[in-house]
Amino acid sequence: MTDPTSGNDAPKKDGEDGGLSAGLQLLASDDGTPLRIGARLRNYFLTGLIIVGPVTLTIYIIWWVINVTDAWLKPFVPAAYLPDTYLPFAVPGIGLLFGILFLTITGALAANLLGRSLISFGEMALDRMPIVRNVYRALKQFFESLVSASASSGQHGFQKVGLIEFPSKGLWSIVFVTGETRGEISITQPGGEEELLTVFMPTGIVPPTGFICFIPRRDVTFLKMSVEDAAKIVMSAGIVVPDYEARLKQLAERGIRTETKRPVAPPAGTGL
Repeated sequence: MTDPTSGNDAPKKDGEDGGLSAGLQLLASDDGTPLRIGARLRNYFLTGLIIVGPVTLTIYIIWWVINVTDAWLKPFVPAAYLPDTYLPFAVPGIGLLFGILFLTITGALAANLLGRSLISFGEMALDRMPIVRNVYRALKQFFESLVSASASSGQHGFQKVGLIEFPSKGLWSIVFVTGETRGEISITQPGGEEELLTVFMPTGIVPPTGFICFIPRRDVTFLKMSVEDAAKIVMSAGIVVPDYEARLKQLAERGIRTETKRPVAPPAGTGL
């Protein structure tokens, strides 16, 4: 058999695809030693699970989101605009489609003077409600931060991945570095004259939640892994660990391709 790690094989397009292929070869093939029928069946079952499991869960989650959105929004859609009225079967995704259309129209109306006036009037009405105004302000700030971080192409999102010594000395935790600390916290300089970084440390039990920390730059050990790779480690409780060597090889090949595509300047004195 051909060694999957030999240099004769074609380079992988992505490190994750290479890891999946290596895992499938390890499960589906034998290394020359005779395997019992039970071991072979177990390997075939695990190989099928690796292939079918992610696809099935992805389709299920998408289908669940569509059904939940339809259940919420379909009652507000007039019956004349529903295909279910004219067809003998239900068409999934109509509620999601009308929801996207409604959000687009709302955003277009909010861009003109009349829409801004209506929004200001509604916010003034909510500000007079003692409990509702606090909930509304918190949710509005959250959505504004989320949308601005997505629209800024990573300028205000997670920029780098690092390690900090937490929760005690000798124990290290993954953090996502947002950037340099600004505003009142940076002016007061609680850490002295040293520059502070704003980092987000996700929790292991509920990964979307975590702690916002302002820590001196010298206490952050930066890593070369991407934000996506670090998120995989956190979400999988450390089970999924990106291949560091494959990542370096991928970056090196990308640099070589960039150098070969870069135009070479003509020699001096050629008149070109």
